Amino acid sequence: MNDRLFSELRLGSLTVAGRIAKSATSETRASEGGHVTDELLAFYEPIARAKTPLIITGNVYVMPQGKSTPRQCGIDDDDKLPGLRRWTALAREHGARIVAQLNHCGRQNIPAAVGLTEAVSASDVTEKLMGTKPRPLGKGEIHDVVDAFAEAAVRAERAGFDGVQIHIGHGYLLNQFLAPYTNRRDDAYGGSLENRMRIVRETLEAIRGRVGRDYPVIAKLNGADLLYGRRGATTKELLAVAKMLERGGIDAVEITVGHYESGLPMMRGNFDTFFSTMAEHGAAKNTSPARRLGLRLIAPVLARACNTLWPAQEGFNRRYARLFRRELRIPILCVGGFHTRSAMEDAIASGDCDAITIGRAMIANPWLARDLREGRAGPVCNYTNGCIARAGNMPVDCYDPRVTAERELVTLRRKGAAVATV
Repeated sequence: MNDRLFSELRLGSLTVAGRIAKSATSETRASEGGHVTDELLAFYEPIARAKTPLIITGNVYVMPQGKSTPRQCGIDDDDKLPGLRRWTALAREHGARIVAQLNHCGRQNIPAAVGLTEAVSASDVTEKLMGTKPRPLGKGEIHDVVDAFAEAAVRAERAGFDGVQIHIGHGYLLNQFLAPYTNRRDDAYGGSLENRMRIVRETLEAIRGRVGRDYPVIAKLNGADLLYGRRGATTKELLAVAKMLERGGIDAVEITVGHYESGLPMMRGNFDTFFSTMAEHGAAKNTSPARRLGLRLIAPVLARACNTLWPAQEGFNRRYARLFRRELRIPILCVGGFHTRSAMEDAIASGDCDAITIGRAMIANPWLARDLREGRAGPVCNYTNGCIARAGNMPVDCYDPRVTAERELVTLRRKGAAVATV
């Protein structure tokens, strides 16, 4: 019988044994210096053991200036290579393909929390969620960023990654150049769409110039910025960016949505405890006492608003992915709350996308790929977003005791079964 979810997918020269992938997650499991740790590999081990067809790593910073959170993994120096090779060896041992997500956060960080004195961006527009006011990058510094992405791609190839993903979404630096709201420049990198996407084009050209045309390079791109009341990049503009990337040799595009300042359309779910948890345990813990207090005070109001605006929904980016798939010839991947076989199959069968990428459901159940392949039931994400509320300050994990208890039981059973067959 033909299993749509586990039919082969071609990403340039890379053949992937299925149409489901782990999407990037913020991990907070590397060393303080950005090196791979046993703790980081422990998170990925069951995902690899489940023979997940494609694993996209959490974002790794291409230069220290681009670090977004404490204990984020880096790919900015050759001293990271031994650990990165352990990461790729883990995936290879279990037959999974693994792609490194390359990123520079720009203004979306709290500089003091990551050992920096300042943040940078296209322009000096304050990031409202974190209260970070960046300084604009000079032209020479833009060239340094482009070169850092290219060097990181070379390092990824040397470390054994099957490819790289350029992060151009979620309001990170490359996305900051695309959005008029965060890009007020009047030089060759601002103004027209052609100028605003110049850094993206130069980044892809630099990567291709260093790793060649055959090394798989994919992109993560917003379907819409959704900067309500502000001028984000529109879907029409982002489609033009995707077409430029396709002409430049990109092998696939993963469609997502939103900036940090957009609110929470990129996750959806139940937000009853989200903001209080973020203030107590998450990234907001690194902000000023006044900002944390303010967040705690308005947490109930924010929770009610977010529950109304962004309730849990499977495939909430399908409408954007559909537009990109109609316009492009390369594969389109879609992220957005997927956790059931029926929703995944429907998204692919309807022609909305070529593959599904999964974040929270795979945090709750790292064996999800195996469960889908074998028709088993397993732990199910409840989308209370406790994992995301703690992101940037605590290790990536599911923090629902009911789900984690079931997950640990399943993991013990499957490890025992694996040992018994040796």
